[in-house]
Amino acid sequence: EKPVALSLAELDRIRAAEGPAAAGAVFQHRYGPGARYLRDRITAGTLGRPLVAQCVTAWYRDDAYYGVPWRGTWRSEGGGPTLGHGIHQMDLMLHALGAWAEVRAMAGRLDRDVQTEDVSAALVRFENGAIATVVNSVLSPREESYLRFDLTDATVELRHLYGYSPADWTFTARSPGVTWEPPDGPPSSHAAQLADLLDGYEAGIRPDLGRPTMELVTALYKAAITGLPVRRGEIDAADPFYGSLNGGRPEVFR
Repeated sequence: EKPVALSLAELDRIRAAEGPAAAGAVFQHRYGPGARYLRDRITAGTLGRPLVAQCVTAWYRDDAYYGVPWRGTWRSEGGGPTLGHGIHQMDLMLHALGAWAEVRAMAGRLDRDVQTEDVSAALVRFENGAIATVVNSVLSPREESYLRFDLTDATVELRHLYGYSPADWTFTARSPGVTWEPPDGPPSSHAAQLADLLDGYEAGIRPDLGRPTMELVTALYKAAITGLPVRRGEIDAADPFYGSLNGGRPEVFR
């Protein structure tokens, strides 16, 4: 379950330790109705070229939530809402748009008595040229999870909170010939991913650990803490952010 690891180093050690057994991560939003359909349509180009995206995890966690000793610390949680809350929305964004290329970000501890951030914001450029804004917050009284994809021929939006159904998608076409007809299905859930996991097991396919998503999360922290853009692939074993999301700077958000 998320987060499957607290750093890229931990994630890579998990993968390296696999033998006949395999590890997998829960990313249930990929398996809700509309997610695969959107990805297939973007890949096929039938909605046009991806241009702009928005990825918002605007949730609310009060002070009592952080009263549990292990919450809000780098040592036990690994990070704040960027890692522990927004990772599912970011994973679905990557599932739809493919490989990211570069991230620039800001983060801070604005209102909660924690070590980690309680809000972050980023700009992400994708290999296909699309540019996305990403917001992760635990300070938002009106909670919402929101994804928007603007392509040359359509806008696709998803509004929900902790899980979505077919009714939570909206579609706006630039011309009448562009349609949105995803197959019906159950809400996004662990059960939906479990079915895919079992199909993969029978086919000899190892489950996904979500490394591209974890790499984006890590890059967002590095960009926010250093103030520098981070490119995909630059965080290797020699990078301090490879071993911890704060880059070894536990007081960074004082």
